[in-house]
Amino acid sequence: MAFCGQHIFYIGKVEIMIGVYDSGLGGLTVLSELVKARGRRDYLYFADSKHCPYGLKTNDFLRERAEAVSRFLINRGADMIVVACNTATAAAISHLRSTFSIPFVGMEPAIKPAILNTRTGVVGVLATAVTFTGELYHKTLEHFTAGQEGIKVIEQVGYGLVEAVEGGLIHAPETIDLLHKYIDPMLAAGADHIVLGCTHYPFLADEIAKICNGRATIVNPAPAVARQAVKLYKDTPRGKGDWQFFSSATFSPEAADIIKGICGRHRYCLNDNIL
Repeated sequence: MAFCGQHIFYIGKVEIMIGVYDSGLGGLTVLSELVKARGRRDYLYFADSKHCPYGLKTNDFLRERAEAVSRFLINRGADMIVVACNTATAAAISHLRSTFSIPFVGMEPAIKPAILNTRTGVVGVLATAVTFTGELYHKTLEHFTAGQEGIKVIEQVGYGLVEAVEGGLIHAPETIDLLHKYIDPMLAAGADHIVLGCTHYPFLADEIAKICNGRATIVNPAPAVARQAVKLYKDTPRGKGDWQFFSSATFSPEAADIIKGICGRHRYCLNDNIL
């Protein structure tokens, strides 16, 4: 038994350990959905906050970091890894699957439900630059717009939004101004669905909903990704509910509060300045 601050963590291999990886806090939105879907299980979470945001990093850098973090999580006992970052998925998911033998689940662009359910024929997508240039995004877009005449997809890079979430500025005036800058043109063009193409963005969903004011449906891909992960290990025994959180930087007070809220009564441990 080891003590981590005020939290107790019992060390020992369990039946199935799920690793979750993101550039920072965004993946916590996916972890939260995994908890809802899987219940009392065991998790490893890695926030590569030292190198956050990923949005303007090169693909080579992102593949190197994804491999290093994945190797770290596997060495810690991860049996499956959820790459809970759209940017890292776009740049590295194929490389990870060819490098390691365990299953990897990546973030799927949630374009499908938006295109299938739009009534106006206009869909907005808010994502990072790397996500928009990724092969997965383009294949998904081409597949679901094929034969759908009149569908218009408005792509907008969410510059500054990841930094706002990481800095605890979710409700700050400058963040609201950025959201208006990105969302207002989509609404003006008739968008009735707005896809959140970065796992940080669901933290901003309440503010985005205020801007939309009922005019558009906000599409969060995290629940669907969690369901896909559950399919792989749906019949496995439950673990102790022990969770370890790692960061390549230092967990901010805001991050610690978010993690505490997700964990509830589960045992958890924060580990700073790793890798």
